[in-house]
Amino acid sequence: MTAATLPLLAPRDLHAPLAWRRGAPVSAAQFLGDATLLAEQLPARGRPINLCQDRYRFALGLAAALLRGQTSLMPPNALPETLRTLQGGADAPYALVDDAALDVGGLHAVFVEAPADAAPVHAVPQIPVDLEAVCLLTSGSTGPPQPHAKRWGPLVANIGAEAERLAGFLGRPSLHGLNVLATVPAQHSYGFESTVLLALLGGACFDAGRPFYPADIAEALQRVPAPRALVTTPFHLKTLLLAGVALPPVELVLSATAPLSPQLAAQAEAAFDGQLVEIYGCTEAGQVAARRTTAGETWQTLGALRIWREDAADGDSAGERFLVQGGHVVEPTPLADVLELQDDRHFRLLGRANDLIHVAGKRSSLAHLNFHLNRIPGVDDGAFWMPEEHADGITRTLAFVVAPTLSARQVIEALRAHLEAAFVPRRVIHVPSLPREATGKLTAQALARFARDALSEGDRFEIPADHPSFAGHFPGQPVLPGVVLLSLVLRALDAQPALRQRLGAVPQIAQVKFIAPVGPGTALRVALRVHGSGVAFEVLRDDAAVARGQLAPGHPT
Repeated sequence: MTAATLPLLAPRDLHAPLAWRRGAPVSAAQFLGDATLLAEQLPARGRPINLCQDRYRFALGLAAALLRGQTSLMPPNALPETLRTLQGGADAPYALVDDAALDVGGLHAVFVEAPADAAPVHAVPQIPVDLEAVCLLTSGSTGPPQPHAKRWGPLVANIGAEAERLAGFLGRPSLHGLNVLATVPAQHSYGFESTVLLALLGGACFDAGRPFYPADIAEALQRVPAPRALVTTPFHLKTLLLAGVALPPVELVLSATAPLSPQLAAQAEAAFDGQLVEIYGCTEAGQVAARRTTAGETWQTLGALRIWREDAADGDSAGERFLVQGGHVVEPTPLADVLELQDDRHFRLLGRANDLIHVAGKRSSLAHLNFHLNRIPGVDDGAFWMPEEHADGITRTLAFVVAPTLSARQVIEALRAHLEAAFVPRRVIHVPSLPREATGKLTAQALARFARDALSEGDRFEIPADHPSFAGHFPGQPVLPGVVLLSLVLRALDAQPALRQRLGAVPQIAQVKFIAPVGPGTALRVALRVHGSGVAFEVLRDDAAVARGQLAPGHPT
């Protein structure tokens, strides 16, 4: 009995472009020829770890491995510790690379390039539906990365459902001729499904690049012909729109990895003169649902997918979970989020199941708090963090922000208009940037490490009652001299090497204002943030500033 198969490419004109490389089209037939030639160069056995950054070369590696019946491993990054987690199993792994200098930890490496002498192939290969086509790692945003195998048949069904929904949003019969540019890597499930597979199996065309800076994104969009699609994330999209660069019309902007505010969605639609659609999904289940953000909060599942709630055996609402099945999701698969179901195909997204927090008897989610933090005008990026329980038994939220034009007080006041008092952060900490991945995701582990570093004791100071500067300043009502406060600022600056380096060897005091007296036994905290070419500072007692000012780069001596 012959095994069931499905084609490597969805029906399309093989002479028409499948990809764009630096503005030049590559036909589907040429892609098949390139992939066939590469397949002949792969080891007879093994599991390729696809580390190619060029999206065309990544797609070639994927297709060549499928032709050899091999499972492609797709890590979220190429760090040695990540690669070590992939080196078990019966079939020895090897690396597919497009950077000859990349350290692959001793693995056998195959350099992937588009050969100049490959003859076009006009017969589309068939792939067994049961072939384990890829193994994706979760991003680690909810815990340690875990592998998830995907078979060819369900992948084809997944992308077919996504392509049908996106075409419906655009009022098109299909996605044929839509040229896709992406800011997300192909190794991430979202980037993999909505760029490479959307072209191979959904009829679109993809650009080989992955621009990062706003000017580069705008230039890359100009290089591909209309109609265009941009596959991005809320973080990348916000950065692009804030840059104010001229943008060509983009018929479809696709966003995922984090909730998007209606305001940012409306701004994007106006800037691109197109539609913004969000994709909801996860590595475990693939693409699950979509919505046009400006049309409302409700998500609708793709294809034949259905979602239901499963209550805990003891009836505890905290133990409930939501599962999805149907279409490309063969087995009931738990979702990592808390949903408000309207029916088995429509829902509102309330937040991650594991980011629910309780403060003073009230419940919220970090996703909800981050949503409101990042919609504040002037906040370029931000994240709430829930530290370990405080010594007094009360846990208080903190917020890290990239907001050069806002003070901590302004951020807090803006949050008070949208959050219950229990969830307004006790502290807002200005930072130059957050440790986001290439996809724009901020993993739980990365944020925890970042928070521990940022909250080191380098910015906190106890002023003892017998501090020598109190003597004679002033008798009967001792006040800490301003020069001592400034010395604390410099000590805090020394604890942040990146900011210290910004100011040079001898920082200059550009401006300072002493707001309130500081007496013996006071606990102070110094908050620093990038401001123009220098650094702004506040010396705080609790949440009230006792001094603030600006430091400027020192002149060379």
